[in-house]
Amino acid sequence: QVQLVESGGGLVQAGGSLRLSCAASGRIFSICAMGWYRQAPGSQRELVAAITSGDSTNYADSVKGRFTISKDNAKNTVYLQMNSLNPEDTAVYYCNAGVRYRNGSPCLYYWGQGTQVTVSS
Repeated sequence: QVQLVESGGGLVQAGGSLRLSCAASGRIFSICAMGWYRQAPGSQRELVAAITSGDSTNYADSVKGRFTISKDNAKNTVYLQMNSLNPEDTAVYYCNAGVRYRNGSPCLYYWGQGTQVTVSS
């Protein structure tokens, strides 16, 4: 099994910054991709940003230029630097990771427990 532990959420004023971290542990041969999703009350979960093993990145249009995703391969950890936060960014942020158990096995995806980000106006 694989565990994802998120940290870094909290309360911040509009215009402020937060940095989220997500560390993957357990039975991991390699990581295919890692990403961050968010879900606001009454809304569907949506992709915020993702990064592949080859360092390709993808961002939601609403966060481009404000959020940056990065990873530390040695630590199996992904980060989300969030700048210029606004109240519309308020949501529970979930880490997602695709993991291979052995060389050539398919990617299996796991979710973290979520971390609350609240941006006050």
